[in-house]
Amino acid sequence: MLNKHSIRKNFLIQLIISSASLIFLFSILLYIFIERSIHDDKYSELISYAKNITNNKSLFQAEEQLSENFFSLNIEIVYLENRNIAIAEYETTTNNRIYMTLLYPFHTKNGSYLKITKDISPTKRLLSKILKYIFIINIAGFALVILYAIALSKILVRPLKTINNRLSNMNEHLMHPIKVDSLPLEFEPLGLTINHLLSRIQNFVKYQKELFIGTAHELKTPLAVIKLKNQVTLIKKRSPEEYIEALNVTNKTIDEMNIIVSNILNIGRQEGAQLDKPVEVDIIAILKQKANDFQLLAANEGKTLNMSFEPSGFMASLQVSLLNQIIQNFLQNALKFTPINKSVTLKSSQDDFGLLIEVIDEGCGIDEGVDLFAPFKRQGNKQGVGLGLFLAKSAADALGAKIKLQNRDDGIEGTIASLQLNSKLSCIIPRNNKAI
Repeated sequence: MLNKHSIRKNFLIQLIISSASLIFLFSILLYIFIERSIHDDKYSELISYAKNITNNKSLFQAEEQLSENFFSLNIEIVYLENRNIAIAEYETTTNNRIYMTLLYPFHTKNGSYLKITKDISPTKRLLSKILKYIFIINIAGFALVILYAIALSKILVRPLKTINNRLSNMNEHLMHPIKVDSLPLEFEPLGLTINHLLSRIQNFVKYQKELFIGTAHELKTPLAVIKLKNQVTLIKKRSPEEYIEALNVTNKTIDEMNIIVSNILNIGRQEGAQLDKPVEVDIIAILKQKANDFQLLAANEGKTLNMSFEPSGFMASLQVSLLNQIIQNFLQNALKFTPINKSVTLKSSQDDFGLLIEVIDEGCGIDEGVDLFAPFKRQGNKQGVGLGLFLAKSAADALGAKIKLQNRDDGIEGTIASLQLNSKLSCIIPRNNKAI
């Protein structure tokens, strides 16, 4: 049923209280208006009688017919010591009958007043009936409000139940996006967010499966090589030099396996880094530091690392280790595939989305039809396990950034690796403009 944290329960309570208060307030105002209108009519009627008597010396004017209200009137002349009384009106109750009395000046010189008394008991009984009917209508209206609130709350939570039923029947093999067009307008952002999350889960499951399958394959091959080498070595007796050579081959294969295991451990470390608390840093300062570190490495390999950073400063709140991993992977791949005497460029620029970071090389380019972000995907004939870009993609997803690989389109062979940081969690460092 509904608990204290239920949105539906809170909605029901608020709607019932507000509707009941509105009905109660409206009923009170309606009754006050009816009562005042009837009272004013009776008062005006008595004033009319008093004016007719004072001006025409008759209860009715000549053209008026005798009214049945005449029989409930009692008219007399009274003398008051206080001659400054203007028109006065009051009510009295006698023998369960209610009377309205009007004192109207008749002759101010001798202090005489017309005292007109009218029995208004039927009018009071009518007002009591009206009040009772209003009370009954309020109870019926309150019951209808409760039924309406329950029905409306069910209608409002129906899209949530639909989404919940769709999600509860899903697993990693049957993940279909929610049809946002069938949802109410207010629930479309929720549907889009869930679809985005489902897409990320699908990619995660896909990459995890590829990672496990690739890991098994990558480890199985060197193990088979080690076993085969050992079997060949044990077939016949060999010289010490041949045994040493066989052990060296085995050690080399073990080193390759260690590299694979190390990269797999890096995946675990990266998942832990994704849980680190973001800190506010200057992205441009981090890029400059990385460029300085890799300039020496590039020069040692006979290559050039160029840099171009705009704007001069850009603050962002993120996990620095994840950003370092992405930039380091971009630069390592760019230097690996760039020939000697060629250059690599690290640059940044600002656009409508945020900060765009690019690493541009003069290598052999890529096959854009291959998903290079999948685990154990390799490009070219260079050595490597094929987990670097997979780690970079995972880090970019954790940062809420976009990562992309594409060939250059400026007539030069090479690749552009780009990272797009969202400006929602970042801002430009304000410049201090000095007057000249």
